[in-house]
Amino acid sequence: MATTDEFRTAIPLEELREQGRAQVSVDGTPLALFYHEDEVRAVDNRCPHMGFPLSEGTVDDGVLTCHWHHARFELACGDTFDPWADDVQTYPVEIRDGDVCVNPNPERDLPPDEHWANRLETGLEENLGLVLAKATIGLHDAGVDHREATATILDFGTRYREDGWGPGLTILGCLANVIDDLEPEDRKRALYTGARRVASDCAGEPPNFDQPSFATREVEFDRLKRWFCDCVEVRDADGAERCLRTAVAADRSERELAELVFAAATDHPYLSTGHVLDFANKAFESLEHAGPEHTDDSLAALVEPLVTADRSDERSSWRRPVDLVGLLEDVYGGDVTETSGLEALVAEDASAEWEPPTDLRETLLADDPEAIIDALADAVREGATSEALASEVAGAAAMRVAQFGTTNEFSDWNTVHHTFTYANAVHGATRRTDAVELYRGVFDAAMSVYLDRFLNTPPAPIPEPGANDAEREPEEVLEALLGTFDVEGEVDEAGRLVGEFFDCGGDPEELKRALGHALLREDAGFHTIQNLEAAFRQFDLTAEGTDGAIDLESRRRVPLIATARYMAAHFPTRRETEQTFTIAARLNRGEAIHEE
Repeated sequence: MATTDEFRTAIPLEELREQGRAQVSVDGTPLALFYHEDEVRAVDNRCPHMGFPLSEGTVDDGVLTCHWHHARFELACGDTFDPWADDVQTYPVEIRDGDVCVNPNPERDLPPDEHWANRLETGLEENLGLVLAKATIGLHDAGVDHREATATILDFGTRYREDGWGPGLTILGCLANVIDDLEPEDRKRALYTGARRVASDCAGEPPNFDQPSFATREVEFDRLKRWFCDCVEVRDADGAERCLRTAVAADRSERELAELVFAAATDHPYLSTGHVLDFANKAFESLEHAGPEHTDDSLAALVEPLVTADRSDERSSWRRPVDLVGLLEDVYGGDVTETSGLEALVAEDASAEWEPPTDLRETLLADDPEAIIDALADAVREGATSEALASEVAGAAAMRVAQFGTTNEFSDWNTVHHTFTYANAVHGATRRTDAVELYRGVFDAAMSVYLDRFLNTPPAPIPEPGANDAEREPEEVLEALLGTFDVEGEVDEAGRLVGEFFDCGGDPEELKRALGHALLREDAGFHTIQNLEAAFRQFDLTAEGTDGAIDLESRRRVPLIATARYMAAHFPTRRETEQTFTIAARLNRGEAIHEE
């Protein structure tokens, strides 16, 4: 085509006038040209919704309508009437010597990072899956750090959900935690999954209206902590939020804020089957990605789950046939909300070097709750930190998932899952603060492990190191593992293949990438995402053992065997999310979705 400064000759004006529309390519850019109301207009021929050729659309009264999904655009500027469609790019036009000339490289209104950031907010507000997929892919491809998008999604989720922190924000935090373990393309899937789950949680829900902090900043921390816990105890959400926001406004340290929140989250055992403490832990972990400037609203979002939580000390399973709450109260010092007994226990020898007894894991998995409590109390007296004890209990909880018997009801997968993610959350909390109240979380998690014992009867076998011939290459084993997720019921085989992968010298980072991909190609539920993140975290945190390399190797593989079995029990799904992601990726690359 002829060149006239920045404009290119596209088509004779008379030809366009006669036809009313034309499809042309100018310097490789597909354009739709329209002669309408004595004006010439040029737009990108690809509908920004799903790529249908707009030259086959209809123009009436200044509005261009795509015939595929009926997206409408103001023809002169390209702005859409429909937020799910995005605006269509328009191009400057001049008439020169009877020809229509088009500039195929106009200045864009916004750079890609700003455009996709705006679209992310629209997708969240309107709960539009395809828009969210395009936006998260676009932001990643524009070089935007995932933390920026995470912060945007976190802000939206805390502002527009009156019920506070929930599954969507927890999923966002889980996937932010594992994003560095994933392949680049799966990092896009992870961010998209977090965004769509937060948007879904907020869709149609009332927004949150903040309670202000107190005007004073002079309240002593211990008093503020008592106020906060007292408000939570009587389910006073407004008072609790004011106390918490006051602690943030007074620039209390992260350790102090964690102590305040986790003290309330352990005042009763195993609140809401462990979700409350897990939500709290994920809120703090999410702030590591989004930044401390989001602390106020993120922590305030925890108040509603705290004050509305189901309390396990009110459940018969924690009272009959063994009064587990009573056993715990004996350790805590009387009332379940008191810590004086624990404080005295810790003070006996808080600075001693402690290593777990060789039989502690066996005791935790046995069927004697008094022996379990005694073993933990002895460990505290001997100087065990809450973090060290939490690690042991989390390992026992992972064993419950790894050895879950598939003859149980399917719903019982979530029973062992809840204990595992709760124990993982307690472990994470102990790494953030050494508040004495977190010992309560350790004891509570251990009692939940005890309650789950029948779900390991009989226990599914865990492949020990060296149990496989290890003749295959690691890549072959990973391919076989991914294949198990395509077939229902391959639970034990999935666990066995993880063991084989380790036996043939496979790189654990490759295994995590494969498991992450398997998760994100599915319509994975809240619990499955939680389970994988907890397994990755426990694998990474497994301390160097003192009982020999074989014992260490056995323990390290358990969380990944556990999550592979859990995933195999819940896959395959319809993979609708992956379909949307694939469409968005192709559209962002400029590929054709509509085939004529």
